[in-house]
Amino acid sequence: MTYRSTYQAATNSAPAIESHFQRLLAAASGDDDSLLAPAPPLQVISSIIDVAFWASLRREEGRSPKISLAYLPPLLAGQPLVFEEPILLTTYVLTKLAPAVERSGIHLGVWDEDGELYVWGTTRSIPDCCFVLEVIEPGLLVVKHRRIKGFGKFINVAVLKGDEIKIIDGDSSSLPDCPAMLTSLLDYNSPAGWNDSLNVLVQLAASMRAHGHGGSLLVVPAGSDTWRDSIIHPITYPVAPAFDELKTLMEQKANKRNLLNWQEDVNRTIESVAGLTAVDGATIITDQMQLLAFGAKIGLSSNGIPVERMLVTEPVIGNIGTIIHPSQNGGTRHLSAAQFVFDQRDAIALVSSQDGRFTIFSWSPCDGIVHAHYVDALLL
Repeated sequence: MTYRSTYQAATNSAPAIESHFQRLLAAASGDDDSLLAPAPPLQVISSIIDVAFWASLRREEGRSPKISLAYLPPLLAGQPLVFEEPILLTTYVLTKLAPAVERSGIHLGVWDEDGELYVWGTTRSIPDCCFVLEVIEPGLLVVKHRRIKGFGKFINVAVLKGDEIKIIDGDSSSLPDCPAMLTSLLDYNSPAGWNDSLNVLVQLAASMRAHGHGGSLLVVPAGSDTWRDSIIHPITYPVAPAFDELKTLMEQKANKRNLLNWQEDVNRTIESVAGLTAVDGATIITDQMQLLAFGAKIGLSSNGIPVERMLVTEPVIGNIGTIIHPSQNGGTRHLSAAQFVFDQRDAIALVSSQDGRFTIFSWSPCDGIVHAHYVDALLL
């Protein structure tokens, strides 16, 4: 391939990304039922990242491009829209095509031929393990792939922002006390489908982050009222009886005929519940996806002990956990979430900031401390 990268982060990140996809394909190749995308070679990875990065800094009619590139041949793309002649992959081409493909779920198909990379058309259908590069905003790129035999949030592999590189550490999911939701975000071998409540939590988190208002979601055990000891009463917006549409949808068995409609129903309900987190105060749901309240104010429980210490980590390679006072982690929303988990140790708290930062708070029995997991790199 004659293309030479000039974006240093593209060259530096490519080996780790190539290694991830090699492991991914090796793990998935034993399943004869899976249609798998080819593993992207090192030079292909570096070149696609480089072109996409420089394209992200350009503007067309006053707008920055938002693009999703998928590395696969047309034969693996279902029913794609194929150009009569493939177009050489350049920053100019990406900038010009961006307005046509900026809606969610549309990918520009990229493939190599005779040592060059070409855009061959567009597709909404990609196979498992397909290399996808998404341009989020100028200078911010995410490498990801579809979950094996699963729906919902793609698995992020790497996040590049300017000269900053974050390679997701998949081994974080095997650490003691790792919350099940974080495991679902990290585990690319898990075929977690839409009937998995953990995957619904992931979708709720992504939707909370997307609405941009910031918010808190408290996930409490079903059938228990102990969480009320940490909430100031009266609750502003209690829900009675509990809103259980998500729970009902998860219990349904969708067949191939109504699968698309079922997913659309799930998406709409997730958006509705996530929208409630934009209201001042916390939204409360059970681990069975039953909505109990929103706009709730978190207070000190009857034990009267304020949280004093918190472990902070991020599931990226090279990250080292640090212990801080919860007040150093953010504003009132983050402090109250840490306090809630300190008091209600069988619950978790999801907190989204207006700037896009997203944190999962959980109790770590091994360390005897509130553990704050920064996961915005997984939700982009």
